[in-house]
Amino acid sequence: MDYVKNVINDKKTGIVVFSSTAIALYGYDQGMMSLINTNYDYLDTMGISESDPLVGIIVSVYYLGCAVGAVLASYLGDMRGRRPSIFACLAVTSLGNLLMFIAGLGYARGAMTMMFLGRIVMGLGVGGIDAVIPVYSSELNEEGGRGKALAQEFQANIFGLNMAFAINLVVTNALGKENQWAWRIPIIAMQVYPVLLLSFICRLPESPKWCVFHDREEDAHEALVDIVGKDEAGEKLDDLKQAQEEESAHSIGYSDMIFPSGQQFHETMVTVMGQVNQALTGYGAVSVYGPQIFELLGFGVTTAEYLTQGNYISYFILMTFAWLLIDRVGRRFLMVTGAFGIAVCFAILTVLGALATNSKQLGIPNLAVSIPGSIALYVATGLFGIGWLSQVWLIPTEIFPSTSRAQGSAISVIIWGLANFAVTLLTPIGFHNLKYWLFLVFAVTNLFAGWWTWAYSPETGGRSFEENQEFFTDSKEQNTWLVTRINHGEFRHLPRGKEGDGIDGERQPLLAADGA
Repeated sequence: MDYVKNVINDKKTGIVVFSSTAIALYGYDQGMMSLINTNYDYLDTMGISESDPLVGIIVSVYYLGCAVGAVLASYLGDMRGRRPSIFACLAVTSLGNLLMFIAGLGYARGAMTMMFLGRIVMGLGVGGIDAVIPVYSSELNEEGGRGKALAQEFQANIFGLNMAFAINLVVTNALGKENQWAWRIPIIAMQVYPVLLLSFICRLPESPKWCVFHDREEDAHEALVDIVGKDEAGEKLDDLKQAQEEESAHSIGYSDMIFPSGQQFHETMVTVMGQVNQALTGYGAVSVYGPQIFELLGFGVTTAEYLTQGNYISYFILMTFAWLLIDRVGRRFLMVTGAFGIAVCFAILTVLGALATNSKQLGIPNLAVSIPGSIALYVATGLFGIGWLSQVWLIPTEIFPSTSRAQGSAISVIIWGLANFAVTLLTPIGFHNLKYWLFLVFAVTNLFAGWWTWAYSPETGGRSFEENQEFFTDSKEQNTWLVTRINHGEFRHLPRGKEGDGIDGERQPLLAADGA
């Protein structure tokens, strides 16, 4: 009870808990659809078979909604404030979830249309949340702890994944795959997230940075008093006003970001490729189609489902290393090593998948193949969490100025949505046609992701916005995007000897999350 009271009364703790819970929405949907896709009543209600490409399309249209939602929410966040934008996204998420729940409830005709509509509407809300929450959070966290704070929030994302799959597993075992409530209960249970968040958001302050940049100094001061107290509020407000003056020269629009001639095109490409490469790691397939992967390795349906839950629990635990390491060794190091490590795991899975498929002909015991295959999949999942889950959301907040940070985050979510749309659409098709060779495809795409990140993605951790801008400015002057050739490779790693230095206006801390 003391912790709950602390969350309610302490704005620093409340903001962290709120942001973490909002991020968990994204994870919940992934875990929710994993077993729904194999529920016989769901498939019958939708009028499709388990191998029908429409299974993947129903899952993937959600990501198209996310892409559109990111643009709308970012625009609303810039015009009306971060808090109203988050409120709208939560309301839309709740509506989409209800539409999914009632799809085919008491009627058959139009069930799939209602499910499609619900998936798209919910995607609009969750995509908006994914675009605005990292911006809101980064504007309220200290420079030295940005990565740690966001990684902790994304650990909550994995909690949502675990919660959804656990609910799915319990009701499926209790009711059976032929029962409609085995797939409807996990859907409606998601309502706990938007309902709780909607009831709590009124207690949170608006981003003081946003208030200052919209000439609402009184609101900014009020928010700062709420966050850091009266004694520090005046000084923090002066710092933000100074940052506003410094950033006035950095004001940019979408045209400056998406066209090669634009002044922020390089930054945008780093953001875009970060999301593309995250999708290429293949984890979107693992999270949504986990049980099918374990079945491919030779396990029965029930065992595969329990192993999937175990994989998600391991994923949650190993994510702790992400927030312990991200500000110590850097974003870039974790991404590169993570991609190459996942590539090795998928290469091993290719071999083991082939052996599992032909185990009877080769006289190999199933467990001799399926156990090491499961270990490889567990390791790959953990490496993704440590190396890729939060980094691609963090980097845009570190290379774009506050005046265009929401647009940068929106572009990040758009690409994430489109990339995951493609992956979740093609993965079930790949499973049914390529079988274990799909693992080899992911091994190759991970090698590409690791190489591109090593070659072109700078280390943005431990640096202010202005310091990160030096990389892109020097890149233009030296006419190269290769990290190793810009400033003698200075941006290959975290800045040396700068820990604890003063923080300038753009990265001036507003609060340090408790425990972060």
